[in-house]
Amino acid sequence: MRVVSLVPSLTEAVAVSAPGLLVGVTDWCTHPADLAAARIGGTKNPDVAAIAALAPDLVIANEEENRAPDLDALRAAGLDVLVTEVRTLDQALAELHRVLVDGCGLARPRWLDEAEAAWAALPAPSGSPRPAVVPIWRRPWMVLGHDTFAGDLLARLGVRNVYADHPERYPRIPVDELNASGAELVVLPDEPYRFTADDGPEAFPALPAALVDGRLLTWYGPSLAEAARALPSAFR
Repeated sequence: MRVVSLVPSLTEAVAVSAPGLLVGVTDWCTHPADLAAARIGGTKNPDVAAIAALAPDLVIANEEENRAPDLDALRAAGLDVLVTEVRTLDQALAELHRVLVDGCGLARPRWLDEAEAAWAALPAPSGSPRPAVVPIWRRPWMVLGHDTFAGDLLARLGVRNVYADHPERYPRIPVDELNASGAELVVLPDEPYRFTADDGPEAFPALPAALVDGRLLTWYGPSLAEAARALPSAFR
């Protein structure tokens, strides 16, 4: 089978499960490091002609990361496109099964069972959730809003996104409003914006900062088991 992936998380999931399937991936597909497949542009601007020329049996995509016009163009080129929706951990686990087993025809991989078990084994958070702001960009400042996969993971770890009820999923909020939001913590992932100890915490002088691996917080795939092990300690 020949597969093109337009989603870095799904690229890693397929590559770890069956390396020989992938014939095309995006420029943002960085895992695994030794990935050998044609590069077909970005998640938001894939080269439709290049993808069609690879003659894939399946193109895997995501409703948030990929644009509808690009997916329509791929379908118009006669390609089979499987579009995922991932906004919670449970949804991620179900969609990974759908991509790998139903879409790619693979046996359910052991790492997926291990990831599911790792999150199921975590104790329920004790006490009141810790209110936090979760920037994903600066200049302008953008944060997690409602209905996000990362927000669901944080909730499972006892961290309450103070903008979880915002009407937008990734709202732009001025930094002075973030500091006045009632948050007791700022969570700073290193992607999509690369927050570091020297770039981010200084904007929130009254808040403790949790610098986290953005892949563990936002990717759904083989990193999920590691996320269940590593993320809890970031918020203690």
